[in-house]
Amino acid sequence: MFGFLQNLEPLNQGFWYIALAASLIFLIQTVLTFIGGGHGDGIHADFSDAGHTDTPFQLFSFRNLINFLLGFGWSGVAFYNSVDNKTLLIFISVVIGAGFIFLFFILILQILKLTEDNTFKMENLIGRVGEVYLTIPANMGGKGKILISVNGANHELQAMTESEENIPSSHSVRVIYIYDEVLVVAEI
Repeated sequence: MFGFLQNLEPLNQGFWYIALAASLIFLIQTVLTFIGGGHGDGIHADFSDAGHTDTPFQLFSFRNLINFLLGFGWSGVAFYNSVDNKTLLIFISVVIGAGFIFLFFILILQILKLTEDNTFKMENLIGRVGEVYLTIPANMGGKGKILISVNGANHELQAMTESEENIPSSHSVRVIYIYDEVLVVAEI
């Protein structure tokens, strides 16, 4: 199957072996990533467990090594007959391999832009509008409840008001600030 490699010059053989091996490992990583091999069951598509950091991109990881070797190997194969100076060919292959790592980094950054943090945080409610569910007593005299929508989900939360009058059910209110995990609201 790989008999054609026997008649090639050693440098060209090296490029072919690197390109084929990196392609095979890249293919395995890709399949494992899509079937969920990167999470649990002891099967990992990326073998970079050394850092244990939460960063999405690590410069020195097995995945980046494969990306580099993929670019290095296939560019060496592609340009072997075009570039006569073999030192220049190796340099070009190294630059293209580094370019593959850079492209992977850009791809990861674009994917991370698609993520959305839907964590419910009380601090994010300041300035939002809600509807009174249970009457809110005047002058911080007791707690009522409001319904407020955050990221498409309705939340029923305790609320108080500093106004001189009670705020009855079904009236709209705006969150002014948070006091001891209770929303302080004003009628709109």
